[in-house]
Amino acid sequence: MPQLRLALAQVNPVVGDLRGNADLVAAYVRRAAGADAHLVALPEMVLTGYPIEDLALRASFVEASTRALADLARRLADDGLGSLPVVLGCLDRVEGAVDSPGVPKGSPQDAVAVLYRGEVVVRQAKHHLWNYGVGDEIRYFVPGSTLNLVRVAGVDVALAVCEDIWRDGPSAAAAAAGAGLLLVVNGSPYERDKDDTRLDLCRRRAAEAGCPLAWVNLVGGQDELVFDGDSIVVDRDGTLLARGEPFVEQLLTVDLDLRAASATPLPQQAGSLQLVRTSLSVEPVAPYPAAPVAREARPDDMGEVWQAIVLGLRDYVRKNGFSSVLLGMSGGIDSTVVAQLACDAVGPANVHGVSNPSAWSTEHSRSDAAEHARRTGLNLRTVPIADLVDAYNTALPGLDGLAAENLQARLRAVIWMALSNAEGHLVLACGNKSELSVGYTTIYGDAVGGYGPLKDVPKTMVWELARWRNDRAAAQGEQPPIPENTISKPPSAELRPNQLDTDSLPDYALLDDILDDYVERDASSLDLVDMGFDRDLVEHVIRLVDRAEWKRRQYPPGPKISIRNFGRDRRVPITSAWREHLP
Repeated sequence: MPQLRLALAQVNPVVGDLRGNADLVAAYVRRAAGADAHLVALPEMVLTGYPIEDLALRASFVEASTRALADLARRLADDGLGSLPVVLGCLDRVEGAVDSPGVPKGSPQDAVAVLYRGEVVVRQAKHHLWNYGVGDEIRYFVPGSTLNLVRVAGVDVALAVCEDIWRDGPSAAAAAAGAGLLLVVNGSPYERDKDDTRLDLCRRRAAEAGCPLAWVNLVGGQDELVFDGDSIVVDRDGTLLARGEPFVEQLLTVDLDLRAASATPLPQQAGSLQLVRTSLSVEPVAPYPAAPVAREARPDDMGEVWQAIVLGLRDYVRKNGFSSVLLGMSGGIDSTVVAQLACDAVGPANVHGVSNPSAWSTEHSRSDAAEHARRTGLNLRTVPIADLVDAYNTALPGLDGLAAENLQARLRAVIWMALSNAEGHLVLACGNKSELSVGYTTIYGDAVGGYGPLKDVPKTMVWELARWRNDRAAAQGEQPPIPENTISKPPSAELRPNQLDTDSLPDYALLDDILDDYVERDASSLDLVDMGFDRDLVEHVIRLVDRAEWKRRQYPPGPKISIRNFGRDRRVPITSAWREHLP
């Protein structure tokens, strides 16, 4: 059987940075050549970044992207790398297409291309467009109907793009074509437990294709999405041959023994796909000793979530031109975990905490924030708001109840944004998914900011993450960064004397249980009651969730970690007369 050294480059491009992304591709192609690879593959839309959303509909961007692809092919050849075939995701378009109703403007395509000896020798558009969850590709792209086989070192390599292997068709077509390898370029965002789902999928599709399958994925943060890398190579029998380290850029190389290309003529069609073969190199490589593949330890569940949020936060800061972040630090669990995530993402020297004690702030709220700053080395300043509150109460006499409470939250936000404007920090909002679900957050107050690291993290998981981060520090012989009192004390917004969150909300463990079914899984009120939840509590929680959509629409973006986040995944009307009612 012919040997082939495959290099999978899971890299972190920047959307719209065609020049920078081309430099990134060239650097990894050079590394692959240095590793004596015979074929190198990079992820979906790596040249443009992903997802590009409405940039796909701009003719200027599509034209610049196609030029960048051709320029990259010539550059690689000029740099002495032209004899190494490069498979990469790119933006293409249907040539000669005329705009018509129901077709995306300009007929763009999400494509995979092959660069060889200074030319773009193969282009293939994605067959199946991702249009569920956070995917919205029917809006942007025209599907393709061709499956290409590229003959490299005497092996026929079939090509596919991400969603193609989540649907039936391409793997069967690869089998019908007698492919020796099915190579898939991907832009698959992170969700909890998705790694097992992907591995099972790759094993199933490899069996259907009758050959090994290689799956290379993006890594990095893009607005609300986090791409975790986690590239995979499996044999036809499902054996895991290699796997990329999650959440980091990496060149993963693996030596494969593959079926030799057949001399039998290629069928013209397999199902709905037209088959096309392009021959680059016919002769197999000379036999060589296979290199061992390093096996990295995989993170546990909370470690995986922590890394995803850190990566999403770091890239949001970096890719949007910031170098530092600022947040309000109350000594509570949410702001402390956000501060710790920020320290891990951008370094404590670039984290600026602001303590804004009011007349109702407890001593431990100040001391816990100060202790966390001491343990981490982040910057903490104190700007009291009691006098500001008094001034507003003088100007607006008679404020009480919710109006008086929210005034404090909004005054804090004014201070954070003023410091952001003056010093150039990105303000982080510290609300969690449970609070966003039920509207337990102050619009233009604690909801203010440019990014919300805990936006998709339920309150109960915030405590789990805090304990995980402390346990990791202890295991490494370091002082746990998060004060124990921050974790153990009951949560409070401290907007009135002796206030606790449980004055307004059910216990968070119970609330999160209901929200998991209602928000994540679309359970009805009757379903929830049948599950054993109290009828009155169900109606109360659903009413809170349904009425808070307008607040969630104004909350900043934050990293998606669940199967259904607010924003891209879950979109319900703000104005709606529909209410869940129990019979």
